[in-house]
Amino acid sequence: MKGSIRLEKKEGIAKICFGHPQGNSVPPELLDQLAKLMVQTENDTAVRVVIITSEGEGAFCAGASLHALKEVKTLEQGTAFFMGFARLINTIRKMTKFVIARVHGKVVGGGVGLVAACDFAFASEKSAIKLSELSIGIGPYVIEPAVSRKIGVTAFTQLSLDSKNWKTASWATEKGLYSHLSKDTEALDAALNEKASLFASYAPGACKALRKLHWKNTDHWEELLPKNAEITSKLALSDFTQNFIKSL
Repeated sequence: MKGSIRLEKKEGIAKICFGHPQGNSVPPELLDQLAKLMVQTENDTAVRVVIITSEGEGAFCAGASLHALKEVKTLEQGTAFFMGFARLINTIRKMTKFVIARVHGKVVGGGVGLVAACDFAFASEKSAIKLSELSIGIGPYVIEPAVSRKIGVTAFTQLSLDSKNWKTASWATEKGLYSHLSKDTEALDAALNEKASLFASYAPGACKALRKLHWKNTDHWEELLPKNAEITSKLALSDFTQNFIKSL
């Protein structure tokens, strides 16, 4: 089950929608396709704004696929597995166009990192978040720079330590992960569409310059995120994590 992904473009706005039957989790193949479509929209001069969304009415993203992680047997395989989110975050980081997340439901693990990497995130009240990595014997190393940049070290510490409990969408909004919180998806889409159209009306050169300013002092992520992927891979091969994965 590799999932699905599609790209739609209209009036300068590109919408990338991914889906997977297991809570919109993202196995390596899907992460790779998502990163490639981000590059495609970056290179398309007709596109001014990119929206990332997902299928259905359940979870927005359940993070990395634990079922795919079962296939990892070596440090090299594990590093390649966790590099999926590293590449995606770095791809978004280097873009010149604003990226908006449409978060209609719960977000877990790497999905939180994906939202944090976006410039603006619209969420519904159903969009609770959780970093579950510690509870399975690893840690959110790859996504930490993006999440801490967005919500701060203190909030990241709370979120990563409280790995078995959900933080509400209101909490995520107060900490800065979500830029706008709506009661339901109808209100969410109305607010998102208005903001996307506004962003698309801005001068591309100004957007590029401002986005570069927003992402200052992050060039070292090119080396940092791969290192963090290797750290996570080592932990994923531990007896604790291997026994947890086998129990799924």
